[in-house]
Amino acid sequence: MKIEAEDVVRYLKDQPDFFEQHIGVLLDLKLPNLHDEKAISLSEYQVAALREKNALLESKLRELIKFGEENDALGERVHRFSLALLMAANLDTLLQAVYFNLREDFAVPHIGLRLWRGEMPVSERPEFTPTSNELRMYAEGLSHPSCGPHALYETGSWFGEEGGRLKSFAMVSLRSSRTFGMLVLASEDAGRFYQGMGTLYLKRLGELVSVALDRALAHEFDQG
Repeated sequence: MKIEAEDVVRYLKDQPDFFEQHIGVLLDLKLPNLHDEKAISLSEYQVAALREKNALLESKLRELIKFGEENDALGERVHRFSLALLMAANLDTLLQAVYFNLREDFAVPHIGLRLWRGEMPVSERPEFTPTSNELRMYAEGLSHPSCGPHALYETGSWFGEEGGRLKSFAMVSLRSSRTFGMLVLASEDAGRFYQGMGTLYLKRLGELVSVALDRALAHEFDQG
């Protein structure tokens, strides 16, 4: 009768005191080295396996610490951004805060912003430049930020002469009870805003800007 490996495993599980009763067998066992062909004892094998497991755990721990530190730093930048928006006294200072903090805290080199909301007041602000119906419809249907290598619709023209050098874009709808604007972040780095990247923080930044701008625009209309 041929004994299969599964039979040996099953027998040893059923006889937990086997090696206590046959200690010589345990001492004579030789196992392949984890890193070369030389046979080693069971105890040496266990030590080597534990060392390798510890090295893997240490690597995972360092990775978790790194991610934690990066998330803490990002959370701090979002906090500063939130405070800057809250402290803005009017629409002009709010727009300045948006541009400044996105550039300084989030290292976004190019920022485009357009706003539309009912009958907008006459203004020389570039943010109030008329936008196409196609862009507004796109913004209306954009539930999450969209990232990729191309500027959609007329948004590429928002960056002037620098637009031809830009290689990645993030498009973020601005909305409260309704969609009223589009925020576009752009970079010369093709890997900065790429398709499939996580957009959680982009979405949160868009929500912060939306709430602050909605309030400032309402105040400006009331004053008008």
